Amino acid sequence: MIDKPFFTLEKTDPKSSARAGRIQTPHGEIRTPIFMPVGTLGTVKTVPHRDLRHDVKAQIILGNTYHLMLRPGMEIMTKAGGLHKFSSWDMPLLTDSGGYQVYSLASNRKITEEGVKFQSHIDGSRHFLSPETSMEIQRQIGADIIMAFDECPPYPCDKKYATNSMHLTHRWLDRSITHWKKNPMAYGYNQQLFPIVQGSVYPDLRKASAEYIANTDCAGNAIGGLSVGEPAEDMYAMCDLVCGILPAKKPRYLMGVGTPANLLECISLGVDMFDCVMPTRNGRNGMIFTKNGILNMRNQKWRNDHTPLDPDGDCYVDQMYSKAYVRHLFVANEFLGKQIASLHNLRFYLWLMETAREKITEGTFSHWKAQIIPALQTRL
Repeated sequence: MIDKPFFTLEKTDPKSSARAGRIQTPHGEIRTPIFMPVGTLGTVKTVPHRDLRHDVKAQIILGNTYHLMLRPGMEIMTKAGGLHKFSSWDMPLLTDSGGYQVYSLASNRKITEEGVKFQSHIDGSRHFLSPETSMEIQRQIGADIIMAFDECPPYPCDKKYATNSMHLTHRWLDRSITHWKKNPMAYGYNQQLFPIVQGSVYPDLRKASAEYIANTDCAGNAIGGLSVGEPAEDMYAMCDLVCGILPAKKPRYLMGVGTPANLLECISLGVDMFDCVMPTRNGRNGMIFTKNGILNMRNQKWRNDHTPLDPDGDCYVDQMYSKAYVRHLFVANEFLGKQIASLHNLRFYLWLMETAREKITEGTFSHWKAQIIPALQTRL
């Protein structure tokens, strides 16, 4: 049982809707705003858990229902005692419901009222996910925060499709809640369910969905179906609209977003939680995010640059390795380069969240954001 409230709102920026708060879970406290490294298969690619905890300073990571149900499978997961024990991660965990992965399998799935039939991307085997099975799998995974099963509409899509998809998501949400209430506890502790706002980029649909989700009175709420190809201006507009409706006393989670600038803009609109594969995926391809701009480590300009990877960074790899050395690793296709870049980028994203929280608490977030965003978007 958790004695403290699930979410405590501590401070709001005077010139924006940016917030600082705390989320209490059975596996520890999360200070918001927060970025959550993506550990789809129970691992953040290339980064050991020790480094996540001590160097990245991650407070929570993600797992994924779709991928974990395929491998290792729930028989192995439950015998291990859930993903915390299976992966030796004793801090908070969140699981995506599998809805987004089903969305990405457009050519290999069939959506019906009951759920989604799909073929595995691994071996072509056939599977079925429904609100009930998604809740049950997430219960067995044992995440502290679980997501309602939803449909993520593609972008672009016409309004009729977006409307039907939104209503389907709401019906699936009702079924998710019903099943979750029957089985709210995994491995001796309670899980919290977040519903997901949908509606594509149609303001009236987003408003209707946010109102529907708010009325479920769950512990927190998520915003889905963004960062799927729409212009950033549309993402911000939908985010602003939805945050104005979702309860202020509950955390708001924007799923799958995004660049450092995206994160700061959405924090200013009232978002508390983020996840994205960008810091690790882009890192594995040689892109380094810094407070002074973006480095492409494959560029010839770094070939003989023996200065630190990031003189202003606070991850140990930033001072230990030079730009020339990290470029050499990428050109030679050495795995260490991917690991260094992933570590650096994740630590940078967490630094960004920590600094945003500090500035919100000080009341200077808006001024700081206006100063740093142009630098964050500069190509060095």
